[in-house]
Amino acid sequence: MTIAAKDIEAADLPDNPQKRDYSPYHFFTAEEWSRFRADTPLTLTADEVQRLRSLNDPVDLREVRQIYLSLSRLLSTHVESSQMLFEQRKRFLSMSDETKTPFVIGIAGSVAVGKSTTARILAQLLSRWPSSPKVDLVTTDGFLYPNAVLQRENMMDRKGFPESYDVGALLRFLSAIKAGQPNVKAPSYSHLTYDVLPDQFTVIDRPDILIFEGINVLQSRNLPADGKIVPMVSDFFDFSIYIDAEESLIHSWYVNRFMRLRETAFKNPESYFHRYATISEDAARAIAEGLWHNINLKNLHQNILPTRPRADLILQKGPNHLTEKVALRKL
Repeated sequence: MTIAAKDIEAADLPDNPQKRDYSPYHFFTAEEWSRFRADTPLTLTADEVQRLRSLNDPVDLREVRQIYLSLSRLLSTHVESSQMLFEQRKRFLSMSDETKTPFVIGIAGSVAVGKSTTARILAQLLSRWPSSPKVDLVTTDGFLYPNAVLQRENMMDRKGFPESYDVGALLRFLSAIKAGQPNVKAPSYSHLTYDVLPDQFTVIDRPDILIFEGINVLQSRNLPADGKIVPMVSDFFDFSIYIDAEESLIHSWYVNRFMRLRETAFKNPESYFHRYATISEDAARAIAEGLWHNINLKNLHQNILPTRPRADLILQKGPNHLTEKVALRKL
C-alpha cells in the first residue's frame, strides 16, 4: 500500500491510466517534480542542511534542489492565493479592520519517517523568500499529556496515539493562531526526559506562516449525530503534507535510529532511555523491535496511515530515505 487511495495500488498507477483517472492526485517521479522548481533560488548551504536533518536522515543539497525547492515554489503560490482571497473577502464583507491570519501548513507521517527534517528545511526555505515572511515551527509533542497523567491513566504504552494528546489544548492553540492573536503559547517538550516541560512554552507571535508537525495532525474525529460543530486539528490547515514510505522501510529506520540513539543521546544519565545504553546490543535491539511492533506499528495502522488520503501532498520515500515519488491533490 503506497500513496494512492486505499483501493488503488500505487504500483499499478504508472501502467494503468484508468486507475489514475480515478485518483484525486497527480503523480510525479522525483525527477519530474524537480522541474517545477523553475528559477527558485537555493538559499541553504550543505552545512545548514546537515544541521537541520534528523539523526539517520541523509537528506542533502541534491534532495533540497530536487524536492524542496519545487515544494517551496508551490507553497508560495498557495500563500499568495490565500492572501488574495483574504483581500477579496475582506472587501466583500466590508471588514476593513480585519487582519490576515497565518497560513498554516500541517505535516504528518509515521515516527522515523523524516517529518522533523522536512519541517525544519521548509521553515528555513520559506523564511528566505524575497518577501522575508516570518515562519514559525511547532510540533505536537508539547501537547501530549505529561507522563504523570499517562502513567496514572495506564496509557504510557499509548503515547503518541490520539488519546494521549490534550486535544482541547491543541484546538485552543490553533484557534488562537487562526484568530490572529498575539503571543500564543505552545507547550514545550523534552526528548531527553521524554516528557512535557512544566511551565515552559514557545511563544508564537502572529507569524506569516506556521508549520505544525506531528504524527496525528490529520486525524479525524467521530462526527456528532446532532450536527454540532466538532473541530478537528486539520480544519485549521491551509495546506497539508504527509511523509510516506513502505512499512518495512519505516520499521528499519526506527530500529536503526534507536540503536544510534543508544550510542549517543541515551548515554546521558538524564535521558529517560538511559537504561537502554547499558544493556547488550542484542537486548537493545529486541527492545526496539518490541516498541515498534507493540506501539508504533499499531499506531501507524490504526491512526496515522488512514489519514494519508487527507493530505494535499504526499512525499513517498525510498530505501535510501530520499523522496522517490510525489502526489499532489488535484484542484
